Amino acid sequence: MPTALLWFRRDLRLSDHPALLAACDAAGPEGTVVPVFVVDPRLWDPSGPPRREFLRSCLADLREQTGGALVIRSGDPARVVPDLVRETGGGSVHVSADAGVYGRARDAAVEQALGGVPFVRTGSPYGVTPGRLTKDDGTPFKVYSPFARAWRARGLHGPAPRPDDVPWADGLAPGDLPPAQDLGETVLPAAGEQAGRDAWAQFRDQRLLGYASSRNTPGADGTSRLSAHLKYGTVHPRTLLAEATALDDGDRHEAVEKFVGELIWRDFYADVLWHRPETAREPFNPQMTAMEYDTGPVADEHFAAWAEGRTGYPIVDAGMRQLHGEAYVHNRVRMVVASFLVKDLHIDWRRGARYFLDHLVDGDLASNHHGWQWVAGTGTDPSPYYRVFNPTRQGQQFDPDGAYVRRWVPELRDVPDRYVHEPWTVPGGPPEGYPAPIVDHAEERQVALARYQAVRGA
Repeated sequence: MPTALLWFRRDLRLSDHPALLAACDAAGPEGTVVPVFVVDPRLWDPSGPPRREFLRSCLADLREQTGGALVIRSGDPARVVPDLVRETGGGSVHVSADAGVYGRARDAAVEQALGGVPFVRTGSPYGVTPGRLTKDDGTPFKVYSPFARAWRARGLHGPAPRPDDVPWADGLAPGDLPPAQDLGETVLPAAGEQAGRDAWAQFRDQRLLGYASSRNTPGADGTSRLSAHLKYGTVHPRTLLAEATALDDGDRHEAVEKFVGELIWRDFYADVLWHRPETAREPFNPQMTAMEYDTGPVADEHFAAWAEGRTGYPIVDAGMRQLHGEAYVHNRVRMVVASFLVKDLHIDWRRGARYFLDHLVDGDLASNHHGWQWVAGTGTDPSPYYRVFNPTRQGQQFDPDGAYVRRWVPELRDVPDRYVHEPWTVPGGPPEGYPAPIVDHAEERQVALARYQAVRGA
């Protein structure tokens, strides 16, 4: 009887899963499908505890969804997957295509090690698979807006149907789940396919209508909070896009357009990384390699103050404390805290990006690093370096009543609204226990712009 292996990676679900359908077709009516997940040290070791624990919970859910059939192995996939093919007599290995830098190299190594056993890539974790969209001259897009226009013009396939009955193989040693992680007081969202569907349904039914305006307000529950589910594929963006666009009526048109735009940003950054894999570590704009950053003891002290949420700028401190409390930061605040680190403290964006990956539950290399580059002025935006976020004004504009700051910075809970984003102006000074600003924003903005001008003139 034919046996097909389904190797799960960033697709930890059974619905809208083209590779699962391909594996079922390969197995045929008499065969079986072996579901497997490989705990790869190259990915597991550099992941922070939040991502590890969320993944562990997703795997526990997937094992239950497969009736206990999910096989978990640890080690180098180029060894583990061929060994499992030999153990099961597998005739093919099925995956969702991986567009990541390491993932592409890993899959090539596995395919070679299989020695002729078909390695079948079907679908990907994105609405449009990275590398599929190019400009008319065949070159990759470097700017979001034209990419988005091409993305929308292309159109998407509808969600793949969930098979009624999968002939999961049994009798294999299941293997243990990865070890549980010590998260301290950090609280993660519920994990697994049903949790992802529930999170989407709640957002769709309760918050999508106001998304266009509320998504920038960190004190409101206005975003989808689906980023971790998209990272691990407990839901596919194609499912979200199909259901969201079906709601695109007059009242919800703007909200749906904004939400779809955010999913396109995710595809865009994955496409950038696919074409320019070096941008995981180096500036997209090579000229910015010469940008001067601060190092040494003072820079280390500033970085620690930023990381611990004690810069004296409330919106920055609230964002970093949210990172530690929920392994998540509101998107508007991600931009504010990143700008503060790079342009107020003059610290290399790569240091901040790495810190985020260590602590975010939704840490995704393409979105995270290119988001940091966008803020740092080294990335795809044509001229973003002049965009220096003023942390006080950002707080006043997007958290006008201080709800977000008060939630995460308890020292400021009793400060009147007019002072909550400028606590250094409180008569008598900031509340006890809350620091004064560690730098002067106006001065550091000029330093940042001067350094940028030096690079441009070089």
